Amino acid sequence: MPCSFSPLATACVSRSDAIMLGEIKEKHAKLSAALHRAGFDAALFWNRNNFAWLTGGCDNHILHAGPVGVAGLLALPDRIVCLCDTIESPRFRDEELIGTGIEVMEYEWFDRAQSGARVFKDLLGDLKCAVDANVFDQNLPGIPREVNELRWTLNDAELARYRIGGRIAADALESACRSLKVGMTEHDIAALIDYEVRRRGAKAVVNLVAVDHRISQFRHPIPTDTKLSRIAMLVVCSEKFGLISNVTRFAHVGNLSVELRNKVQLVADVDTAVNFATRPGRTLGEIFVDLQNAYDCIGEKDQWKLHHQGGSTGYAGRDEFANPTSAVRVLDRQAFAWNPSVVGFKSEDTVFINTHAGNGGGVEVLTPHSSDWPSVVGVSNGKSLTRAGILEI
Repeated sequence: MPCSFSPLATACVSRSDAIMLGEIKEKHAKLSAALHRAGFDAALFWNRNNFAWLTGGCDNHILHAGPVGVAGLLALPDRIVCLCDTIESPRFRDEELIGTGIEVMEYEWFDRAQSGARVFKDLLGDLKCAVDANVFDQNLPGIPREVNELRWTLNDAELARYRIGGRIAADALESACRSLKVGMTEHDIAALIDYEVRRRGAKAVVNLVAVDHRISQFRHPIPTDTKLSRIAMLVVCSEKFGLISNVTRFAHVGNLSVELRNKVQLVADVDTAVNFATRPGRTLGEIFVDLQNAYDCIGEKDQWKLHHQGGSTGYAGRDEFANPTSAVRVLDRQAFAWNPSVVGFKSEDTVFINTHAGNGGGVEVLTPHSSDWPSVVGVSNGKSLTRAGILEI
């Protein structure tokens, strides 16, 4: 059976077993080598991002609000074992992890502290283990940074999944924008976002909405009962296959003012500058200097102080937020989501940095707007990048 990544597929059963097994084997080998360099023999992953990364996009969560899932992966030198309680084990064994080659071992749901710890201890033996969450209260050391950074470089299979997830996020947000009506509350709009994302087989892990005056007042606007009169900002961080697609779109009732059109162009120019400044080997601090210079060039040199500007993404909304002093370096084949803004407008998409692609200066937009969505061409240092404009409804 050929590999299939249907946008409506929700479980790992939709993928080719051979491709999935190859990806898991490759990641297990990289993980074992990184653990060995850090002085460990094994790792226990409970966090959703690590679980998804190691399994090629499988899902271990029940509660949306927290990073820790209901099943853990114990990566031993010779195998990977999934640990979960007797409530979850049938689903993980028969559905979520089918075809992965990962064995599921269960413990009593009412006695995790002893039953679960005993299963874990029996499997681990004398091996030295690092954990991303001390679920069994073993007080074990945390995962080394080198291990966490394994998630940052995306392979071809991950990129293929990310393209699907990114398109879902962009399409969902556009559909929500096209459904807006005057008088809708921000809660109504947030419900549209959730619906459009969920019906495409993804999950909105962040859902922000602001209308009219709240756009200029708040950079992280939790939805309220405020009703749409003139303009709406919709923000989503959508998760598919464990990968997070970050997108912002605007919709405006009637024609845009000249002032607002100019603002869209200025932000697009800054967005273009920071995306092309994101090159492997550069530090986030060096990129931030270019970002500050871009703001200065458009006559808005202090706007960056009003909101974070984004950073690297992938299996987290942001793995690293950029700041003027960050020494973290960009890797090749890494995803980023920058979100430059001036009061009243923000530009945000998820991009893939690949210096070997040769197209667009190595910047691929993973959340592209559709061909009939308004656009503006950002320009910086002789390079251009098409960015999403504001939909007039």
